[in-house]
Amino acid sequence: MSVLRVDGLSVRYGGVTALSDVSLTLDEGQLLTILGANGAGKTSMLRGIGGLESAGGSVQLRGTELGGSGAAQRARAGIGHVLEGRHVFPDLTVNENLHLGSLLSKEPRGGIDSALELLPELREMADRKAGRLSGGQQQMLAIARALSGTPDVLLLDEPSNGLAPILVQRTIEVIRAVTSMGVAVLLVEQRLEIAQALNSDVLILQRGSVVGKANGTEEDLEERIHAAYLA
Repeated sequence: MSVLRVDGLSVRYGGVTALSDVSLTLDEGQLLTILGANGAGKTSMLRGIGGLESAGGSVQLRGTELGGSGAAQRARAGIGHVLEGRHVFPDLTVNENLHLGSLLSKEPRGGIDSALELLPELREMADRKAGRLSGGQQQMLAIARALSGTPDVLLLDEPSNGLAPILVQRTIEVIRAVTSMGVAVLLVEQRLEIAQALNSDVLILQRGSVVGKANGTEEDLEERIHAAYLA
């Protein structure tokens, strides 16, 4: 049984269709990268799966239907979500941010310990307010907070956006480590090189629909991505 199964997912904003009839599956430890231009529907897909937007279709986590449930229920069920732009709690310390994330876990302390083992650089910042961290540090904290809830699936919305090259590489290392822990990862990106570095399976989105499936190592993938971006 797949960890995550999505069938016929559609998201509309008023009379505008942002996402139409998207289906996918994720197994334990699998990484799937969603590539597409701005406005292709990538963020809408994650928000529909995570329950932040009303969506048509089916979302199942380990065989349990989550359609109709809100974001809080889906988070408790095992869907972690790192939004684009990080969205840490700036007036709370690193430890307090992690504690809030761990409330979704059946083993709160274990969730925090696991997150800090993966991202030990956060230990020395434990008592620092999140708003005083750099952008890269906030991104690591946002990922750690989601992992503190011990999710089965992690949704990552452009985690490399705006980061210096050394922090992009660190983000790639963290994603690899997350999948090695058995967590399924659905990654939204605009940069093909991230999918290539991760040797990831890829879905190509164009105007809200899936127009291609591939692996990041396929030779013609760059041409296919460019065609989707320019269409």
